[in-house]
Amino acid sequence: MKVGFIGAGKMGFTLGKHMVEHGISVGGYYSRTLESAKEAAEFTTSHCYESLSELVNGNDVIFITVPDGQIAVTADALDRLDADLSGKIICHTSGALSSQVFSGMDSRVFGYSIHPIYAVNSKTESYINFNQAFITIEGHEAKIDVMTELFKGMGHQVKVISADDKVKYHGAAVFASNLVIGLYHKSMKLMEECGFSESEAEEALKPLFKNNAESLINKGCTDALTGPVERCDTETVKKHINVLSGDELDVYKLLSKELVGISEVKHGSDENYDFSEMKKLL
Repeated sequence: MKVGFIGAGKMGFTLGKHMVEHGISVGGYYSRTLESAKEAAEFTTSHCYESLSELVNGNDVIFITVPDGQIAVTADALDRLDADLSGKIICHTSGALSSQVFSGMDSRVFGYSIHPIYAVNSKTESYINFNQAFITIEGHEAKIDVMTELFKGMGHQVKVISADDKVKYHGAAVFASNLVIGLYHKSMKLMEECGFSESEAEEALKPLFKNNAESLINKGCTDALTGPVERCDTETVKKHINVLSGDELDVYKLLSKELVGISEVKHGSDENYDFSEMKKLL
């Protein structure tokens, strides 16, 4: 089974190199610019294709690793090719789009959305720890086992999901990644309002953030949780509410409500923890 890539960006580089490192046959790359396809081909010791038809004819599995807005356009370009697509496996790596984007290609191809829950932020370095990525797969039932085993064979945990759940699933991943950065940035701004310079705020928050993240990974949400909500410290929470306003206050209350639920699980029937007043406060 030979794999070809349309798109030579960070995901194309990373996934291609990862496959090569695990003995998967990578045919090569086609890209909007010949130069980027050549760069990716050199990085993966594979071929640079000068046309889509050449890539289709030379590979069994085709990964479309282009920006989300170009996936449907690329699928349409493949559909209009004077090339034999029969039996080809066509995949994209978008978190938010489902395999339905390939529905216009009739029954000639087997379409899949394959998404790594992983921050791919470098063309040449993200492949190094890519084996840590949890992979979700959704698509045509006929070859779902083939694609599942492909990634399991490279050491990944794999979960098959429904097309109907794809957008909610991607939203869940955003909560744990992009939105966390938003919260961290908001924390820095609040520190700056207290007289910290940007660099001072960053240095002050780094150990807190890192230690908390490590505790979360090692212990899980319930055991890692600390702070005034977990302690049922309504007086401190009142003080926070009094000095916050606008979006900051809304976010604080919404996430604190989530923490109340976790705290109730953590302390169970312990009579020393009654969260009824905390709930009213929030």
